[in-house]
Amino acid sequence: MQLDIDIDEWPAGDWEALAARAAGAAGKVARELANARLAVSVLFTSNEEVHELNREWRGRDKPTNVLSFPMLERAELLGLAPDGPPVLLGDIALALGVCMREAEAKGASLEAHAAHLIVHGLLHLAGHDHVDSDEQAEAMEALEIAALAKLGIADPYGDRETPGA
Repeated sequence: MQLDIDIDEWPAGDWEALAARAAGAAGKVARELANARLAVSVLFTSNEEVHELNREWRGRDKPTNVLSFPMLERAELLGLAPDGPPVLLGDIALALGVCMREAEAKGASLEAHAAHLIVHGLLHLAGHDHVDSDEQAEAMEALEIAALAKLGIADPYGDRETPGA
């Protein structure tokens, strides 16, 4: 997967490398994300920017931790041949203030929480979701937990065994 990273108003850190590691881990647990043709833009930005995007594109007048804007339908992604030109899977935006607040509340580092949110966002881009049923939410959380375990990050939900441990 090719990543186009834009960092705006985040503290110093190797956010590009973190995003690459998170994308690699997501591709190991959701094989459809391992296609080298895929391109994703990741925006590390402010609460205000994410608030504006959330209001404009989702009709929700508040900031949120991560937004995902898919450009492919899941069937298109699953049918994507491994050879050919790059294909835009979608865009992800992370809000610094919300991410910092959540990380602190969870007792996690900003880096670990950002990795979780990147994995979460990538899974959304791949067509996974968590809003329609408990089973759907559990399946998506299991993928997140497995990807984060590959990065040495503990279960962010804290209520399950780590897969493969």
